[in-house]
Amino acid sequence: MKSRKRIFQSLGIFVLVFLIGVTRFKLIGGSQWSWLDSLYMTVITLSTVGYGETVDLGGNPGARIFAIVFIILCLGTIAFAVSSITSFIVEGELKNILGRRRMQKRIARLKDHFIVCGTGETALTIIGELVEIRHKFVVVDSSPERIEKLAENEKILFVQGDPADDEVLIEAGIERARGILLSLPTDEINLFVSITARSLNPSIRIVTKGIELQTHKKMRKAGSNAVISPSYIGGMRMVSEMVRPHVVSFLDMMLREREASVRFEEVPVADESRLGGKTLAESKIKENTGLLVAAIRRGASGRFEYNPTGDALINPGDTLIAIADPEQRMALEKLAGAG
Repeated sequence: MKSRKRIFQSLGIFVLVFLIGVTRFKLIGGSQWSWLDSLYMTVITLSTVGYGETVDLGGNPGARIFAIVFIILCLGTIAFAVSSITSFIVEGELKNILGRRRMQKRIARLKDHFIVCGTGETALTIIGELVEIRHKFVVVDSSPERIEKLAENEKILFVQGDPADDEVLIEAGIERARGILLSLPTDEINLFVSITARSLNPSIRIVTKGIELQTHKKMRKAGSNAVISPSYIGGMRMVSEMVRPHVVSFLDMMLREREASVRFEEVPVADESRLGGKTLAESKIKENTGLLVAAIRRGASGRFEYNPTGDALINPGDTLIAIADPEQRMALEKLAGAG
């Protein structure tokens, strides 16, 4: 930002020096010089090209003194402008601008992606998981320092700005997004951004971090589909560690295994999917993808059918719950017509 400010300052000084030159040469030349003559004298003096004078300055010592001072002033102005431009390039401002434009183009091509608002501890966990399971997403935060740190990872797309600003969310592609995760510092900010997001995209799924339990009801009324309390989840996790440690270990290994990246995934069955009307055995999902279908959520009733047998019928509108890695999930999305 400093180098950019210096460029604007140098341009301002250049224009000021130019106007001083034109005005002063006109005063020196009087009726003998037109404004065009004064402009010409200013240009050849400023550019130091050395063309002949429009009117001989030999008989006017004051004019020659001004010309000497003006040449020195011009050299200083040019030197300042050159150093400012050099600083702009060296400090990476130009690179950042070009990189930002490329990122804006990449974001503009996204569809059915997620938006993560915030870069706090919880948000960084969200970002890390989305990177691990290879989902498309954009991070929105107003902190230049935190955004700059995220920029070190070329896989992460981001928009620097206030998440409560309509234009910032639009730049992040909220109108085309599948969901938005709000992990901002206070419940009030999360509540306001939830309202903003819902107004910009009525069909988007909103998952919000709720710090105070009493605010959860208000957040749902404001448009959040789900409100997550870190303290509540932490308490539940502590109980699970006590009464079912092996189950917790199983889930932890699933989340922490970096080579396989196996997760519980959900894939909706589209109306035009070739899986519709087939049984689980006929679909050959296991043979074609290698994943395990752990449950089917029936679209009509919302009921879960756990550990479905090969005779279980797959209907359009159902959601398949599977244990899969990212490649297996994408293969199933292709079969189900959801990708």
